[in-house]
Amino acid sequence: MRGWLVLTLGATLLCSFAKDYKDVVEHPDASAILEQDKLPPPKRYTMPKGCITDDPDAIARGRYIFHNLNGKKAKTPPPKGLPRFIVVNGKKVPKQYGNCVACHNIEGAQGPGNVGPDLHRYKELFIDTGARDYAFVYQKIADARVDNPTTHMTINLTTGLFTPKEICEIASYVVSKKEE
Repeated sequence: MRGWLVLTLGATLLCSFAKDYKDVVEHPDASAILEQDKLPPPKRYTMPKGCITDDPDAIARGRYIFHNLNGKKAKTPPPKGLPRFIVVNGKKVPKQYGNCVACHNIEGAQGPGNVGPDLHRYKELFIDTGARDYAFVYQKIADARVDNPTTHMTINLTTGLFTPKEICEIASYVVSKKEE
């Protein structure tokens, strides 16, 4: 009998606490949050003139973006011309890089790279054969939804994650000759 009384009193206290606690829990409007996070529609981009380059500095920046997640976690300093931190709304934050190796294999990759297409020898296999052109590579990195609405690839230029110059540098790296 005594155990039942303790159990009943404990349950009553717990219920009254939960009842009171319910009133202080925040209940955000999920539809407003989802609307705020909604991506803009897919956008077709025109590749800037002179975008694809064999400039070693541009390719080094593209390689760095491809192989790193962000400036705070990057294990080595970024190459000349690529910041480790940027200012957003007056606050210094780590520069977000691509971390493309999380989904793509490419020469020298150190990542899982088993979700997106393999990019080994991309120029030789796709550009040189005419299966793809440089504008395709640029568009795919800028906003892959144009030809694949269900892609899981990040929407890099439409969302402002990268600048057109950075998209050119990543594309230049992807199509560059690399050592195995």
